[in-house]
Amino acid sequence: MTIDILLYALVAAGLIFWLRSILGTRHGDERTRPNPFASQDAESQPQAAPVKDDTGFALMENKAEKELPRHFHITEAAKTGLEDIARADRHFDVFHFLQGAEGAFVMIVEAFAKGDRDALGGLLSEPVYKAFEGVIQGHEDKGETVDTEIHAVRKMDIIDAKLKHREAYITVQFIADETCVIKDKDGEIISGNPERVTEMNDIWVFSRDIKSKDPAWLLVETRDGVKE
Repeated sequence: MTIDILLYALVAAGLIFWLRSILGTRHGDERTRPNPFASQDAESQPQAAPVKDDTGFALMENKAEKELPRHFHITEAAKTGLEDIARADRHFDVFHFLQGAEGAFVMIVEAFAKGDRDALGGLLSEPVYKAFEGVIQGHEDKGETVDTEIHAVRKMDIIDAKLKHREAYITVQFIADETCVIKDKDGEIISGNPERVTEMNDIWVFSRDIKSKDPAWLLVETRDGVKE
């Protein structure tokens, strides 16, 4: 193993650890990437009365006006749930979460395409991992290869947030540009166009046990977003 390969491995391992500690589908003209998820149960329940002070969320809103990147947004519908999460977990920082979610989004999509099970294992809930692994195995059995590249995440909206007992759920809508090509065992393109950028419009749900010492947010559900 050369020193370059060793350094690359160390950097990759560090990136996965970083994403797990802070983390906390595409919809366009053509469909080149299957959605491997079955919808998981993250239904809403009655929320506690919002706390407008002593949660830090009011300070977050003020900070957003000055520091939140243009492509990050928090909808009005999500604010009460974020207040509940912030009240229950005083270490929660919505901006830290969004930054981690953006990095995880790119890593998960591209790792899925490459069939990188190790990278996916620490970022997905068990049911979601099994769904991903099944699709990856299907490509491998057919000798197919998938090449996906995220060119830009153009918009990220927190569209829902809730606290169910110990579990926090945050739903994020991603609008991103990608190219995705699937080739058969002979190297012939069977889906996608390497010269064509398509729009992804995906909704992902991240979850975390707020009483756990593990700071990782896991991906527990994904579905297609509604085209505007």
